[in-house]
Amino acid sequence: MQDTTAPAERTPQPSPGIVLWLWRWFWRVTLVVSLGYAWYCFYVPKNDIAWVDKYPSARQLAAQSGKPMILFFTGKWCVPCRIMKRTVWADDEVESMVNAGFIPILLDVGEPAASSEALERYQIYVTPTTIIADADGNVLEQVQGAMNKSEFLTLLEKPHVSKLVP
Repeated sequence: MQDTTAPAERTPQPSPGIVLWLWRWFWRVTLVVSLGYAWYCFYVPKNDIAWVDKYPSARQLAAQSGKPMILFFTGKWCVPCRIMKRTVWADDEVESMVNAGFIPILLDVGEPAASSEALERYQIYVTPTTIIADADGNVLEQVQGAMNKSEFLTLLEKPHVSKLVP
């Protein structure tokens, strides 16, 4: 039996070598992009906020200075917390406002020995959670979930918060 199709009707098929080459490059590029994104998600730059890592000593500092406290509940495994540390806490404007007017407390929920008293008092079940409390520990504002810089600065400028800042 003879092939009766005209040569013009046949569609050329790509050689298997080209398809294999394209698939290899596709997966290489995907791997590089995925590794870059993973690094970006877990990268946290250093910030110059004077964090207190124990709640009792922070309450004592707040009582002595009369400054309100900012409690930031985080975890080493929490990607939104890391993004917030990178986009909010590492910002120069935020650093200067927080260091000047607040007692900042960084509490890792994965280390219950360091944060158990605060976890019990404020009933924290979600990370990140940001709480602004007066010098006695009474909650003025509480935000569950991540915030961007403008939302955080708006939180600090609320009237009942800003009137407490010396």
